[in-house]
Amino acid sequence: MDSTVRSSGVLPGIGETLDGIGEFAMRFTSTPRGARLARRLTSHRLDEWGYPYDTELNESVSVIVGELAANAVRHGHVPGRDFALRLTVSAAAMAEAEGGTLRFRVEVSDTRSERMPAVTSDGGAGAGADRGGRLAEDGRGLLIVACLADSWGVAHRPGGPGKTVWAELAVVAGTAGC
Repeated sequence: MDSTVRSSGVLPGIGETLDGIGEFAMRFTSTPRGARLARRLTSHRLDEWGYPYDTELNESVSVIVGELAANAVRHGHVPGRDFALRLTVSAAAMAEAEGGTLRFRVEVSDTRSERMPAVTSDGGAGAGADRGGRLAEDGRGLLIVACLADSWGVAHRPGGPGKTVWAELAVVAGTAGC
């Protein structure tokens, strides 16, 4: 597995700032095991960055990663090709009275271009839970992502075939973790 971890390097032990500003990127095998590993490593990385396992933020971001990774395996699988996960945390200034905000961005890329998820005009998932008046056993993953994330979308993968499905979650600094 090829992995990349970049950060501002303020805290030498973890290699991240107190706000957890950094990047984690890794390629995973396009299998259910790879999707589970992506979710577990995301939860572990967030814990290392100061967002403990039992916090709502860690759980929400981990669920988003799990759903997007599972979709990459199920709908974006190309034999012999991996999927890639990129998790970034960045600080964005808000009005001084409100403090700052942290933006967590999840990107999952696969190499299959012809199967693009549908995004509705309101940012919701286009297909899913209701098919012809009956509940489907699957198809709710992007609905879950749309509920947990502030925004999400899909874009063609730059520099190669495939797509990147991304989701962003913003939280006020100081309320995100410990």
